[in-house]
Amino acid sequence: MQHRSADKIYKYVTAMGGGNALLFIFVIGAILVIFSYPSLVVNGLHFFSSITWNPHLSGEMITMNGIKTISGASYGMVVFAVGTLISSALALLFGVPIGLGVAIFLSQTAPKKVTAPISFLVEMMAGIPSVIYGFWGFIVLGPFLLNVVEPGLAAHLSFIPFFNPPVYGYGLLASGMILALMIVPIIASISRDAMLQTPKELKEGAVALGLTKWEFIRSMVLPFAKTSIIGSIILGLGRSLGETMAVAMVAGGAVNYLPHTFFYSTNTMAAFMALSMDSAFTDPSGMFISALVELALVLMIITTTVNVIARALVKRGFISSETVIKI
Repeated sequence: MQHRSADKIYKYVTAMGGGNALLFIFVIGAILVIFSYPSLVVNGLHFFSSITWNPHLSGEMITMNGIKTISGASYGMVVFAVGTLISSALALLFGVPIGLGVAIFLSQTAPKKVTAPISFLVEMMAGIPSVIYGFWGFIVLGPFLLNVVEPGLAAHLSFIPFFNPPVYGYGLLASGMILALMIVPIIASISRDAMLQTPKELKEGAVALGLTKWEFIRSMVLPFAKTSIIGSIILGLGRSLGETMAVAMVAGGAVNYLPHTFFYSTNTMAAFMALSMDSAFTDPSGMFISALVELALVLMIITTTVNVIARALVKRGFISSETVIKI
């Protein structure tokens, strides 16, 4: 009887923990909807189709649909959405191959003497505050891109529209690279741990079949760890979508124009929200704050959608250790 009571208590406690997590997410979403309601009513679809963000704080106070705003004010999120999505895509483009390469090296080919210190350094990178990455990007990466990398790319790849001059140093390319640096530890650590779990029978089978090291990694290790690898990539994408300070320091702070090349200055939703809080509180109508909250609501919807799609893809079914050998 005591064991059954303990089981029931454990069941209810864990259920409450899971329920509280869902409730917390629901409460956050509800609060964002409530505080963004004035912007939703006044700005409507214009918010999702315009590139112009101009609070026009010196304008005259007016009332629209029973809600106070400033005459001539315009709030459009397109610039920040584009900057967020492209910079995150560049982060994955740069970060995923490096992260997987580090994971394969540490789990399959690295000598035991260097595995522990390199693994420690990789994991330590994940704990470095984002503002430190931002300072490094501002002091080192930005000038290096401006003086060395971007002029070279513009000179040799200008026939590709995304690499046309002029160059700026701080912009999409810098944002993508700094975000890639921040997500590499996440991808590398999780993928390495998954690859280390490859069953011994698969390794013994590879030896018996005479497979090379790379053939074994490609045909057995990577399929076995595929689900965890995808999970690590999604976690990295989640961090890149929501990253604030590091991007704010290297993106260039673009407002009201879209980037035409990878060299252009840009802005992301998270960075713009953080940088705009001071001026938002000077809006007597409160519409600036409401528009920022709506921007936060959109960012939450994007990140939630990405995670739901990723979970659906994972549930499609990946190769298990029992079916991985198909030779």
